[in-house]
Amino acid sequence: MARPREFDEDAVLDAAVQCFWSRGYEATSVRDLATSMGITGASLYNAFGDKRSLHRLAFDRYVDRSIADRIRRCETLAPRAAIDAFFGEILARSLGDPECKGCMMVNTALDVTPDDPELRAAVAGVLVRIEMFFLDRVRAGQSDGSIADALSANDLARHLLGALMGVRVLARVRPERDLLQGIVRSATALLDGASPRSGSSA
Repeated sequence: MARPREFDEDAVLDAAVQCFWSRGYEATSVRDLATSMGITGASLYNAFGDKRSLHRLAFDRYVDRSIADRIRRCETLAPRAAIDAFFGEILARSLGDPECKGCMMVNTALDVTPDDPELRAAVAGVLVRIEMFFLDRVRAGQSDGSIADALSANDLARHLLGALMGVRVLARVRPERDLLQGIVRSATALLDGASPRSGSSA
């Protein structure tokens, strides 16, 4: 008969998320994880397998409790309000993190190695999910008139995804309010039909 686990699985997985999030996959050792999780290395292996398996569990947990949760909440809002709320939360998280950890999903995208196609596919899947959220809200907004249709819904969704990635990467090294808000402002201005100025300024 298997022995019951002598720890709170939710709590130790949350600790693993924080460890991987702050250090990155490569720089995180099993000892780091065991210490952060408050369990022995043997318990870690018995409960979660190797480091790669635990990282995938931590990654999925982060995505579900952060990105997927934000999408679930925002997609119930009116189209333009949903996009504004999404970026509002991103700015708050980016500017309110004293450790400048950025986004674990984005960090993983930058950290993933070519010999881990499964993780690459998982990250790509999350990026597609975000893009589809933007695409759905843009299409709905163009339908009800709250979002301009000067650009295609696909191009706007991709532009918003690119702006999001830029904000989350910059937040790690330049978490400056004016910088990050300016990126979001210029990206969402396209939803109102604004276009970049051409030629010299007036």
